[in-house]
Amino acid sequence: MRNLAIGLTAALLVGGCAAGEENNQVKAGPGVTDQAISLGVLTDLTGPFSSTALIRIKGYELFLGELNERGGICGRKVELTQEDHGYNVDRALEGYFELEPRVLGFIDVTGAPMTAAIAPDLMQTRAVAAPASWSASLLGNPHMMIVGTTYDLDVINGLDHLRREGVFQDGDTIGHIHVDSDYGRNGVEGSTFAARQWGLNLITKSVPESTTDVITPVQELKAAGAKAVFLSTSPPQTATAVATAEKSGWDAPFLVNAVGYDPMILTSPAASAVLKRVRVVSPIAPYAADLPGPRSVAQAFERKYPDLEPTGSVGHGYAIGVAFAAVLEKACANRDLSRDGVLRAFHDTNSVDTDSITGPLRFSLVGRPSSTQSYIARPDAQAPGGLAVVANLFESDLVKLKGTRAK
Repeated sequence: MRNLAIGLTAALLVGGCAAGEENNQVKAGPGVTDQAISLGVLTDLTGPFSSTALIRIKGYELFLGELNERGGICGRKVELTQEDHGYNVDRALEGYFELEPRVLGFIDVTGAPMTAAIAPDLMQTRAVAAPASWSASLLGNPHMMIVGTTYDLDVINGLDHLRREGVFQDGDTIGHIHVDSDYGRNGVEGSTFAARQWGLNLITKSVPESTTDVITPVQELKAAGAKAVFLSTSPPQTATAVATAEKSGWDAPFLVNAVGYDPMILTSPAASAVLKRVRVVSPIAPYAADLPGPRSVAQAFERKYPDLEPTGSVGHGYAIGVAFAAVLEKACANRDLSRDGVLRAFHDTNSVDTDSITGPLRFSLVGRPSSTQSYIARPDAQAPGGLAVVANLFESDLVKLKGTRAK
């Protein structure tokens, strides 16, 4: 027994040395030790998007918990290091410069103004960042990991869905109300492209991000005879727009980008109108999607966080975790966990399978969206997460055409 114990001790020491030698052979960047890889979360924990951010972080934690149970990346646990900016650009810059020397990359950057503020420094520091956005304008930055279909392609897929349902025909009038931001302007790129291809009369209405007063644009689109309206708006603006149409007796359907819908709308006075008129277009599977990947994530979330109310942000966080880990695995295989090594691995990543949480992801086509497929869902107060699937992942022929022209 003494000899056996000595033998086991020696084997463990040799194994430990081997593991240590293997770790030391990996080129390491900021935030990487022999035991851990730290990823930054620069998000809004106390501002207007805190509820979404907190649930998305649970999605990251859910995936990373599973990843670390499997051994992590290169024998290292993957950890999150967080800073709250409260949706304030100055605080975001302070938080970024606090985090940047301590992390390998950023698994979350919340807020378009905050993302724009740190983008120049990312080019200098070589860090990869995953913004909580699907704006196509970010594709020009080779350090931005956009996980899923961009706003413009979601708009095209959503309009194609309505067109195939016979809601409008070629030559009809449609409307698009959008916030005056990267999000809204990118959405309008999609409706403009679709309108040109189908000969539609597109009427666009821009509104400030800070207002909930979208009554006048709705009234103007009703007067113009729009057969359908796309909303690239905030959730409060979405609720106001749909309630205004309902009150005026206008029965046009409304399509909404995923960020323009929050399940909390279903507890507002606009709930009945939203249930009746709204469809949501999303690059991420609704929480209640009855497919193996989304179902597995939902079950794991409910086991780990039984007291939390889920939203689609769970799947968003989980999918970003899957994508970031795939890139880190590739960097590990190359024995290079420096920022340059991760950046090369990111640009070399041809295929990431999220098991239908998103469409198949590909980051190796510089300047192109990582995915081109969308879900269509309808608000449902009885469905966990507040959405029920209407159409599983699909891609419009116009999206394919737009991609061909982009080449």
